Amino acid sequence: MVDKELGDKIPTFDRAGGAQLDQSVSITNWSAFMGRSGTRKIGEIIAIILVAVVIIGGAEALLRGLAVPYYVMPPPSAIAVALYTDFEFIWPHLLHTLAELSAGYAVGAVVGLLLAAVITQFPFVEKIVAPYILMLVTMPMLALVPLLILRFGFGYEPRIIAVALASGPMVMINSATGFRRVDLAKIALARSFGASTMQIFLKIRVPMALPMIIVGLMIGAIFGLLTAVGAEMVGGGFGLGNRLTTFSSMIQMPQFFAVILILSLLGILIYVVFFLVGKKWASWQA
Repeated sequence: MVDKELGDKIPTFDRAGGAQLDQSVSITNWSAFMGRSGTRKIGEIIAIILVAVVIIGGAEALLRGLAVPYYVMPPPSAIAVALYTDFEFIWPHLLHTLAELSAGYAVGAVVGLLLAAVITQFPFVEKIVAPYILMLVTMPMLALVPLLILRFGFGYEPRIIAVALASGPMVMINSATGFRRVDLAKIALARSFGASTMQIFLKIRVPMALPMIIVGLMIGAIFGLLTAVGAEMVGGGFGLGNRLTTFSSMIQMPQFFAVILILSLLGILIYVVFFLVGKKWASWQA
């Protein structure tokens, strides 16, 4: 009976030389760089750089060879120049976006974790809040931004609320899944020694749920970033989303793609940070 309950595999973050990373968690096997010999690791890094050079160089040559206008698709060199020359004007808007993301994500993550803990301990509460959580997950959050702007104005408040509503359910769903996927034999053994419900939750459920919690935090951060940029595009005079609408309306496509590049790098940074956190604190050995 216990083996059936443990049939669902917990996503894993691999340590160097340990079990391989569960592909259901990561989009790439970053652990391949952590557990290989120095020569092989350098060779793989060189191969990745060469592929990037071929792709970027090929795009540059193709766009220039076909004489594609800059307002249709600028070459990578023009995007790099725009990023360098206009970064001083983009930088303040980047700070606004990071402030909105940080505040909204902090609220959403804390509320999501608390709700996940409550619904796994009190099933009746889950029956009450589950329909509303599903509604938030399936609802396009940007549709609420105009209503939030009407209520709170064009400042930070509507964007922070939108980010919290977008990231919180993702954190809650993944964390609740992790809290449920526990070794029932460990719980039974703890109860036989007189452990309380709180002790079981803190000493068994939380450590075993860490991989799923970190995945939920990562997904929530990425959804929060997308929502923050979308909310900035809907209304307001600051933020990277505002820069996207401004540059596109002025047909400044090199600057437009420079902002997109910055957002892509932010998303990659979020992924790498949570991967390293998971590798450090939620690595499960085979």
